[in-house]
Amino acid sequence: MTIVRIVQVLVATLLAGLVVVPSGRAAQLDWVGPTWVGPLSTQGRYIVDAQGKRFKLKSGNWHGASGTWNGSGDINDPANHHAGEKADQIPLGLTRAKLDTIIDGFVELGLNSIRLPFANQMIHDQTPVTSPVDANLKGKTPLQIYDAVVQRLTERGFAVILNNHTTTSRWCCGVDGNERWNTSQTAQQWEEDWLFMARRYASNKRVVGADLYNEVRRTVWDDPNWGWGNQHDWQRASQIVGDRILTEANPDLLIIVEGINWTGIPVDGFPHGRPTLEPARTLSHTLVDSGKLVYSAHFYGYTGPNHTGATGTGETSDPRYQDLSPEQLREVLYRQAFYVAAETGNHFTAPVWISEFGVGGRGNTDPKSRAWFERFVDYLVETDADFAYWPLVGFHTNKQGNGWGLLHWDAAGQRIGLYDGDDWRAGAWSRLVNAPAKAAQPSKRWSMLTLDHADFQQSRTVRAQPDWDSGARKGVCPDGQRLTGLSHTGNRGLCVESSRATGYQAVRNESYVDTDWASGYTKLQCPTDHYVVGYSVRGAALSSVLCGRSPQALGKTSRTLWFDRHDNRAPGGGEFAHGHYKGQCAADEYIAGVAYTGRIGSSRTPDALLCRRIVTS
Repeated sequence: MTIVRIVQVLVATLLAGLVVVPSGRAAQLDWVGPTWVGPLSTQGRYIVDAQGKRFKLKSGNWHGASGTWNGSGDINDPANHHAGEKADQIPLGLTRAKLDTIIDGFVELGLNSIRLPFANQMIHDQTPVTSPVDANLKGKTPLQIYDAVVQRLTERGFAVILNNHTTTSRWCCGVDGNERWNTSQTAQQWEEDWLFMARRYASNKRVVGADLYNEVRRTVWDDPNWGWGNQHDWQRASQIVGDRILTEANPDLLIIVEGINWTGIPVDGFPHGRPTLEPARTLSHTLVDSGKLVYSAHFYGYTGPNHTGATGTGETSDPRYQDLSPEQLREVLYRQAFYVAAETGNHFTAPVWISEFGVGGRGNTDPKSRAWFERFVDYLVETDADFAYWPLVGFHTNKQGNGWGLLHWDAAGQRIGLYDGDDWRAGAWSRLVNAPAKAAQPSKRWSMLTLDHADFQQSRTVRAQPDWDSGARKGVCPDGQRLTGLSHTGNRGLCVESSRATGYQAVRNESYVDTDWASGYTKLQCPTDHYVVGYSVRGAALSSVLCGRSPQALGKTSRTLWFDRHDNRAPGGGEFAHGHYKGQCAADEYIAGVAYTGRIGSSRTPDALLCRRIVTS
């Protein structure tokens, strides 16, 4: 190769944003640079780019914009965090090193994405910050510095996930006023702040995700819950704000929902635990846009399946993750989070992002925590999981300080990196970041509907004209899905991927019934070449069905499927109405009608489905 050609190649490489990784360190990642195309979406348990290629999140947490550091020494030591002080609210390290220098370290670590925490307080703070090393960052507000960090990270090829870490600017995550999304602010303000942030970066397709809230947990007086319908209901609150982000601000973002971090008083003798993602098995999210949901969970060796790991509130004798045997650890991790990705073909199936895990490095001689980290990394590799290490950046003085970070800077701007010495984590990290990623596989989408508390209309088209049965609670499948199952009681439904309906019609009587397929029962049946995409209830009583026109002619070969006395379900979709009888048509069938008891004083609950073959015969 000629010298001219060598120069041309080098220039092209620099323009592409690629950084050559020093020999002996983590292998260069070919997706750091313009070799992946946003936005991202999901395909079954995998995250994929705009071309349908697997994009495994190999991430790290670059915290600080949530105001999580106010002292010196170990940033994970609560003694170094002062509740009454306000930090600069900028990503850590910018007061000691230049922005591109820090990003160079991320490339060296083999990352392709950054979880970038922020506080709601940061959004509104207009105080100029004078501490950054970069001259062009001095005098900017915390939000303007956050903007610059997002822009430079994405220019360098990284995917950025916005993470609402705290409400107020302080270290988390105990009983500190940041326990819930609405503890120190209203739910309305939280939603409006998210719409503001989603719109702010909507033109940047490498800002790929909205991580809705960090480590939802108990306040002094009460617990969060999953599905109760009140102001503490994290499942409902995250569903509402996720849909608002997609419909009002930025349809490209992944909506990332973390499980509940802990409930109860973490003291022996009191009920307490870490639900994490276990409740999603029976009550999952159905976003208005299919293919945008990602679930997340956090795991540290010093926490446990019942023990919170929080300090200052109490301690328990419950085993921590690092106390568990390898077999026990695998069982607990699967039950609490990893089943969501492992059990494909269910309404809850989604990518699971372990958006925080970490351990102390240099100076850590604790055999339990070191063994746990090795085992946990092995499990991440085995399960091909998306991950984000906590934290990426820390400070040191004479090589002493935050042992948890993978990169450290002292006051003079001198760095110690993961590969710059005797950090025992280097081998495990290289094993993790260089593990092969499986290609995404085609996967049928399933979704669940619930009318427990309010309307749940997940079709963008129907939302434009939402009141098709005034006074009733209404549920509609997302666009591109049709109803395939109903519960006898409980107001639950199951949707499956389908052709997209071209028009909708509400049916409240027997006008379109063509045969007596459920003698003695009231029958709601769709017109020819329509299938059921939604239903409405008044209390527990069925009120009407919503039919969508199929773009292709549909078959008329029929069968009546009864489910008033037992479950009668085809495979696929999973348990969508726990504790209730359910009916579900087969994969090659569509619901053409629903029958219910129509006698005076009856409950009018769904009793039978008219299942017809999809293909014409």
